[in-house]
Amino acid sequence: MRVRDLPLSQPVVDHFAERGVRELYPPQRDAVDAGVCEGADVVAAVPTASGKTFIAQLALLTANGPGLYVCPLRALAREKYETFAALPGVDVGISTGDFDATGEALAGNDVVVATSEKVDSAIRNGASWVDELACVVVDEVHLLGAKRRGPTLEVTLATLRRRNPDLQTVALSATVDNPDAIADWLDAALVESAWRPVDLRTGVAVGGEVAFDDGTSLSVDVAETEVGEDSSGEEDGTDPTEATAALVADAVADGGQCLAFVRSRREAVDLAERLADDGLAAALGVEDAAAAAAEEVTDVDGTLTGRQLADCLRAGVAFHHAGLRSGHRAVVESAFRERDVACICATPTLAAGVNVPARRVVVRDQRRYGEGGMSWIPTLEVHQMCGRAGRPGLDPHGEAVLVADADTREEVHKRYVEGEPEAVESQLADPAALRTHVLAAIATGFAATETEILDVFEGTFYARETGAGGLADAVAVAVDDLVAAGMVARETGGVEDYRLVATAVGETTSKQYVRPETGERIVAGLRAAAGLPEATTLTAFEVICDTPDMQDTYLGNAERAEIYRFARSNAAHLTTDMTEPDDFEGWLESVKTARILDEWIGGATVEELVERYRIGPGDLDSRVERAEWLLSAAEALGETTGVRVPAVSRARSRL
Repeated sequence: MRVRDLPLSQPVVDHFAERGVRELYPPQRDAVDAGVCEGADVVAAVPTASGKTFIAQLALLTANGPGLYVCPLRALAREKYETFAALPGVDVGISTGDFDATGEALAGNDVVVATSEKVDSAIRNGASWVDELACVVVDEVHLLGAKRRGPTLEVTLATLRRRNPDLQTVALSATVDNPDAIADWLDAALVESAWRPVDLRTGVAVGGEVAFDDGTSLSVDVAETEVGEDSSGEEDGTDPTEATAALVADAVADGGQCLAFVRSRREAVDLAERLADDGLAAALGVEDAAAAAAEEVTDVDGTLTGRQLADCLRAGVAFHHAGLRSGHRAVVESAFRERDVACICATPTLAAGVNVPARRVVVRDQRRYGEGGMSWIPTLEVHQMCGRAGRPGLDPHGEAVLVADADTREEVHKRYVEGEPEAVESQLADPAALRTHVLAAIATGFAATETEILDVFEGTFYARETGAGGLADAVAVAVDDLVAAGMVARETGGVEDYRLVATAVGETTSKQYVRPETGERIVAGLRAAAGLPEATTLTAFEVICDTPDMQDTYLGNAERAEIYRFARSNAAHLTTDMTEPDDFEGWLESVKTARILDEWIGGATVEELVERYRIGPGDLDSRVERAEWLLSAAEALGETTGVRVPAVSRARSRL
């Protein structure tokens, strides 16, 4: 099937032809046969790099009205926005911020690219443009199973479909165990395929020997290390880092690029610095281009992280993790796509949709620290890392190598080479998530009784899998919790006849897109701040930082005593007495974040704060952005309750 045979305008056909897209991949043909160009609902569960974006473009270009593209990450939203904006004759809007707005400026666009949180927020704030949508495309729909983002994606999609029964829904997913369940939920045709444009072979490496699943093998020379000297390998002296370095060097020597995945930020930096010793820029012949990329990173800022990244880039290596600033990540991703970088050492976040394919992917770590200690990484997550291997048009095949040792070889092979990815399971029943979405249903007027709340959730993935009745008890508990928190009230009309209404605080909390627990804490904090002899900007920051919507800031053992002394010496400006917190460590973390933000508005530089508090520059950016949002919510809640704390507005105006 050829692109010119599809119901697309000639300029669009020419656009694809200029980019070498003339023939459809098999999964794309299957999607067309399933009716994606004719308004049909479709779920496409296919491997990475198998043409999901083109399926999305077909749906949006042929829809009988405006379209919405929902994706999980801001970085991915920007990438997709640029992809759609390049289409001739298509007006594209993007929205990823300002959770207290309707986004009405988005109306009139042919396509809107947004995160699920932004769409959910727009609905809560009364956006009318969502009712005019003809098509919604949901990327990475398997993230329904993510604890934090899954419930929002699930409820948002169910709400869109409930408000517009004629809405075409196209869901794109990585290969999962139960795509039929997702298709059944959406009443959609399932397009399921294992086809890839570049064949992928996956193997397990022990020492320098790799056994691939297609029966082939590979040997690389691994430098020996002394057992006990930073070695976690076998008695023969090999360790995972040296095996990874050898696998990377082997691919680069053959003209390929690599992605190397590790479990943590620190280890991504350490591995990149180790690989920088191997002269990969010279091996790939990109010394000048790598040096230019390093200069671009240097221009972003002068932080230690930036300097480390620039040093690595000069050697043809980079690291990539959430602690980098967006400018850092953009340089790394662009340089890699341009083949100016031989290897990126990354945490698994890089595998979540950003387009950076490589000849070889090396997964050094398959286990990481969690709440229960070290545990195996989900198979789906590892498969997404491996799926980055193989560049269409450049590589004869892609290679994914899992580094193991003699003791773990069989387990790694069983889990990740032979094993199937996990099934997607709804996380909507999580109490914190349920309280948030129950409040939204009441505050928006969608529901006024527990029965009506269950009706709102009837269209969710959870209800399709377990029945809406499975949520009945949990919804009752959520309502009781919201009443106790002052977010919802029961208006009685008789002994057993009552209606649920959002209080003024509950309505503001929902519109400001903060969790009920955050709204409750902010209101209590504002009242406490109003009673202090002097509420300062530090007071305002402490209030918003001690909420579940502010990301934690790691508190190292070496700085714990210093933050404790700081809290004690500033007790007169804090709304929480040091004897009150149930989670004292968590509260100290919030005090640390508040102190960082207060010093930021006091004139401290990014470089100073990053080195003083051992945070990534990207962490500072994200805390500042969240602080702006939460201070805005605090101002709104202050107006709602009549509790004015001028320090809140001062802090916000200086961010």
